[in-house]
Amino acid sequence: MAVTNYRALTLRKLLAGIALTITTCTQAAVLPEERTEFLFHQFDGGGVTISGPSVLVRKNVKETVSLWGNYYVDSVTSASVDVMTQGSPYTEERLQTSLGADFLYDRTTVSTSYTESSENDYDAQTISFGISQDMFGDLTTVAMGFSHGNDIVMRNGDEDEEVQFEDEATHSRYNFAVTQILTKSWIVSLVGETVIDEGFLNNPYRSVRYTQPNGNIARQPENYPRTRNSDAFAIRSMYYIPYRAALKFEYRTYSDSWGIKANNYEIRYIHPYKDRWKFTGKYRGYSQTQANFYSDLFPYSNAQDFLASDKEMSAFSDSLIGVGVAYEVKSKYLRMLDKLTLNLYVDQMSFDYENFRNHRLSQGTDDTPAEYAAGEEPLYSFDATVIRFFVSIWY
Repeated sequence: MAVTNYRALTLRKLLAGIALTITTCTQAAVLPEERTEFLFHQFDGGGVTISGPSVLVRKNVKETVSLWGNYYVDSVTSASVDVMTQGSPYTEERLQTSLGADFLYDRTTVSTSYTESSENDYDAQTISFGISQDMFGDLTTVAMGFSHGNDIVMRNGDEDEEVQFEDEATHSRYNFAVTQILTKSWIVSLVGETVIDEGFLNNPYRSVRYTQPNGNIARQPENYPRTRNSDAFAIRSMYYIPYRAALKFEYRTYSDSWGIKANNYEIRYIHPYKDRWKFTGKYRGYSQTQANFYSDLFPYSNAQDFLASDKEMSAFSDSLIGVGVAYEVKSKYLRMLDKLTLNLYVDQMSFDYENFRNHRLSQGTDDTPAEYAAGEEPLYSFDATVIRFFVSIWY
């Protein structure tokens, strides 16, 4: 059930990743440093646990080419409110591999990559291309990029009918960024991105609730439009302050053709301690409106052309408080290595839904009646913890 987990956070991933996507293009005139990173990550909240390792290797060829590869694994165990009210708990694994290269010529950097992701019911391939140019005495960097993805969406059945459903989706992204050094202590970036999604864009496992003429509650499959256009803009600022510390601020806005509007902001403080320690603290807030065709409970079957009850299509907000620490291992232990750091980051997230209710509380059993009638359940909310531990090695 790949879509259940990895498509559910699409909007927040988009907003959180806009600046990151452009960052890989804006480091013009200097190739990334050679390094290897080993990462373990875990998300735990709302009945869902996602964990796994990741390995990144980057190697430079002379002074003009940088090659990199990434291997990423997600192991998923899900018993979320959506799963428990429409099916049963499940486990699955997602494997993702990426290969890329950066080419440096004078003040121009060209980047390209290919990513392939595979699950038991979702396959995706994405190619990307980016170019960045330093100008005006290297005080300004202009970058633009493009990526295109082809996905195969499936719905698995039982052993006798392994695949019940199969369709396709495509995703095209166009982004643009300008980074300006304003003073020796202040850097500002402006980022824009347009995304065109086409094909089967909803979850084949999801359904909506509706009221039958006799008052009982029934379900029918979700149905989304087969086209979605979205625009996102972000401003990022970093200011260096005394004691070698830095203060970062980001604000992002998003809107799409489905009627969703979202805003996201983040404040981050980075403080070094002595020569080998670095501490980070951050706060992030996010809010969005609902899709035009969303409802937690529809009045009758086929109440409208498009139907959605996925909680990520509802109006909701979330907040994040995160802390992190990085330690650089002393050089006398490294020998052949240039540098080695140990990094640990922990984020605590809270999600509050404004018009998505806890459906589990209206589902009774033969022995136990339901606590609430459908449509009268308390609004849903949950907390989640994200842990990332990684080792970075420079050589």
